[in-house]
Amino acid sequence: MGEFFSWIILGLIAGALAKWIMPGPEPGGWIVTIIIGIVGAFIGGWLGSFIGVGTVGGLSIGSIITAVVGAIVLLFIYRMVKSRG
Repeated sequence: MGEFFSWIILGLIAGALAKWIMPGPEPGGWIVTIIIGIVGAFIGGWLGSFIGVGTVGGLSIGSIITAVVGAIVLLFIYRMVKSRG
């Protein structure tokens, strides 16, 4: 249960950092970006543990990087899908 809350906190941080790294207009603005950050943290943590590079299991530099990478990838995909619609 504690890991779940870590992912949410990291997702908030990751969403903010992803928005800072990839600025641009988004439908929904910061709220959508934060949600994408939370989902990206989950995906980044899952993929990181799956391929053995790390997890999003606590507040550390490695877990923040994993969460931010997941959020950036998800934000990129979100923008691609929204730009086609």
